[in-house]
Amino acid sequence: MPRKLSSISPDWWDYTTLDNDIVQAAARLTPERMLKLSRPGFKVVFYDTLEDFYLAEALEYITAWKQSTEDNPVGICGPIGPTEQLPLVARMVNELGLSLRSAHFWGMDEWFDCATGREVPVTHPLSFERADREMCFNRIRRELRMPDANLHFPKADTKVYRESWNGVRCAVMQGGQGDVKHCAFNDPLPRRGKFKNSPPTAADYRKLATRVVDLHPLTIAQNARTSGGGNISMVPTKAISVGPLETWKAEKVSIWHAGMHDNPFGQRLTTWMIANRIADAAVPMSLLAEHPNVQFNFYRGGIGTCDVEMH
Repeated sequence: MPRKLSSISPDWWDYTTLDNDIVQAAARLTPERMLKLSRPGFKVVFYDTLEDFYLAEALEYITAWKQSTEDNPVGICGPIGPTEQLPLVARMVNELGLSLRSAHFWGMDEWFDCATGREVPVTHPLSFERADREMCFNRIRRELRMPDANLHFPKADTKVYRESWNGVRCAVMQGGQGDVKHCAFNDPLPRRGKFKNSPPTAADYRKLATRVVDLHPLTIAQNARTSGGGNISMVPTKAISVGPLETWKAEKVSIWHAGMHDNPFGQRLTTWMIANRIADAAVPMSLLAEHPNVQFNFYRGGIGTCDVEMH
């Protein structure tokens, strides 16, 4: 049978095109059952307080960077969303006197300006590079800070960014999860051309490298809500995103669910799919079912329920 049309936008693939059995199984998950979905290659971790949650996220930076040496450089790929960990990272680096001279950092993504055909400048209010620098790297003492050449932010011309992944070990790639269940800005694809009747296979989607992407309408609306006060007109409709190709170069993928960027159902859905090795490109985060080392981190107070409540 052909896949059903999206309930959000019929011109796109997304999680509303999944089989109802998957949707219903995910919605029934309690936090206790979610915790038991850990399996070899997939670990589910709960944190009882936001302080512990963001401290643990910040410590992944420190743990990765401490492994770095001049002859064996190590880096971490990190998100904007969440961002609360970034000032903690800078504080810990400064307090520990941790030299980052050989360490690396990759930004996951950046907005694309269709008018100029380039990445948005760091002066743009939504610039991810600006947020990383202002919230973290500019706060690290200059003598400890990594050289600017070791900071890799995706640009419209992706060649330099893609090459930066060669010869440097990525210990961990962090991320959040958006309403459309993307990892970075790897959104589901539009429903057109050869993907008119079915989304790409997981194997084909995994071949995608860092590139300029079209953003699903749900992603645009979400970023207006979380970062722009609801002003959808200020949010670009395209972005530059690290690809699955680079994601699979990371030794570990660590996803952080504070309950602020995705809802109770979405947090359950990808947990269920990854635990049960269901990889479907309509739910890009689910492709991590095929990665050998994935950890989902949840703030217990942000898991919520899928009960119907009228507001």
